[in-house]
Amino acid sequence: MMVKKSIWAAFAMGMSLSAMAEEAPQAFVSELHQCAAYYQLGSQMVAAMNAPQMAAVGDRLANNAKTAKRLAAKYMPAPAVEQAVNSETERMMQSTGGQGMGALMRQYKDKCQSLLDDPQKRLDYWVMATM
Repeated sequence: MMVKKSIWAAFAMGMSLSAMAEEAPQAFVSELHQCAAYYQLGSQMVAAMNAPQMAAVGDRLANNAKTAKRLAAKYMPAPAVEQAVNSETERMMQSTGGQGMGALMRQYKDKCQSLLDDPQKRLDYWVMATM
């Protein structure tokens, strides 16, 4: 009877560790989707300004969006990444209430920059946070 309990406990612990192992990448990828959407929106808004002096900023934002998508594609198929980023973009556009990028910048600017600067550090954070 004791062996049976030990087996079930080990099985339950293994299932729990497996679930936790999946939570970290999911949380990390969710942030990547948010950051890709944030950078994509920023790039679109800069392009809409039609200001040549802002072209470099728009290009940098577009490149950051591509980098975030490329990182997310390591964890899920590229079409799913595009769909998730598009959904996140829609959510962000609705959340601004027509107030532009100010609110989004306050929420995402630093977080997304640090994520792209050191993605492994952020993934490590999520591994620890979901233990």
